[in-house]
Amino acid sequence: MAQQEWLYGIHAMDAVISREPERIIEMFVLKGRDDERLTHIINQARRFGISIQFCQRRVLDDKVDGEQHQGVVARAKPGKQFTETDLDDIVANAKQAFLLVLDGVTDPHNLGACLRTADAAGVDAIVVPKDKSAKLTATARKVACGAAETVPLIQVTNLSRTLKDLQKAGVWIVGTAGEAEQTLYDTKLTGPTALVMGAEGKGMRRLTRENCDELVKLPMAGSVSSLNVSVATGICLYEIVRQRG
Repeated sequence: MAQQEWLYGIHAMDAVISREPERIIEMFVLKGRDDERLTHIINQARRFGISIQFCQRRVLDDKVDGEQHQGVVARAKPGKQFTETDLDDIVANAKQAFLLVLDGVTDPHNLGACLRTADAAGVDAIVVPKDKSAKLTATARKVACGAAETVPLIQVTNLSRTLKDLQKAGVWIVGTAGEAEQTLYDTKLTGPTALVMGAEGKGMRRLTRENCDELVKLPMAGSVSSLNVSVATGICLYEIVRQRG
């Protein structure tokens, strides 16, 4: 496992420094920027004794390969790595488990957007396969706007086996597929639920699909055949929220 990682972006930095300030090794801030949110982060960093270097923009750009850093970058210790045991505990302790499963979503921007929506919707955890799936990179953390620090991202070795274990624990597995016969809005989604979203373009893998209790689709009235996975995820999660009341 990596000994350190790079973090950037106002929201991501604020979330880490508020919850896990001990992770931040040193911080690099854009020299001369007068921004209330950035000033708050600087003051928090000073309160925790974190080293701060004020730099020119090109220095920050180089550290994050030109990504939009919003004037703040930090070198940090890696965050907690969640395991399948953590998933078991989350399901066992949840009043009514609410999970999001991403089967092969490889774009870190989409992962970050899904994390952000999952946090807003009250999802207990996101489950992803270890292979052929986006990792919790600095880009994903920035897009997540702090949600990467609040929603556990659990990597599992065998997604099909994990889905079977969730079923045994009483969780209803709902997969999304364009060829499903019923729509999301015709489906009862009020109990312990795991929503499964497929990869960009390809959808769910065959074994994942076979381990779903139910398949649903979004009604598509226009000319496009599908939605971006993070957009579709938001629609589906909030229908579950609506039904749960």
